[in-house]
Amino acid sequence: MPDIERWPTGRLLSTAARLVEHAWDENLRSIGLTHAGVIAMEVLAATGPITQTMLAQIVRVQAQTMGQTLNRLEAHGHITRQRGSEDRRVHLVSLTDAGTDALERAVESEQQVLAQVSIDTSMFRHELKVLVRELAGRQAPAGVTAGVPYAPARRED
Repeated sequence: MPDIERWPTGRLLSTAARLVEHAWDENLRSIGLTHAGVIAMEVLAATGPITQTMLAQIVRVQAQTMGQTLNRLEAHGHITRQRGSEDRRVHLVSLTDAGTDALERAVESEQQVLAQVSIDTSMFRHELKVLVRELAGRQAPAGVTAGVPYAPARRED
């Protein structure tokens, strides 16, 4: 394992975030969701029905990308899309009851992932190292020494 004691805080944070994201992704797949889907559903839960175009703008993705996300959500019964009565090109997107339930499960899933380690804000840097070590060890493939997955450091100069 690389010398985690010498990693800058930014690298610890980004590595911890990636590990949490991977663990959460596994849980989300079991309920037919992705991160992008959860974000879209969170917006819909907060705003109520809105157009697909407005949803893409709020989430800050291209309309085509949002369309793909909504296709998956619709296939799982998490959202509905209806054509606008005045402009048939407009799709009004709504969260279904099943979508609301799935969103609640996604939030619980994230909490379960984070509950695998204890975080004390007064010991933030120390706790980030704990988070990275524990999650990396849980995600190591069989036969591979537990450690932090390789990820080339990106320069942010």
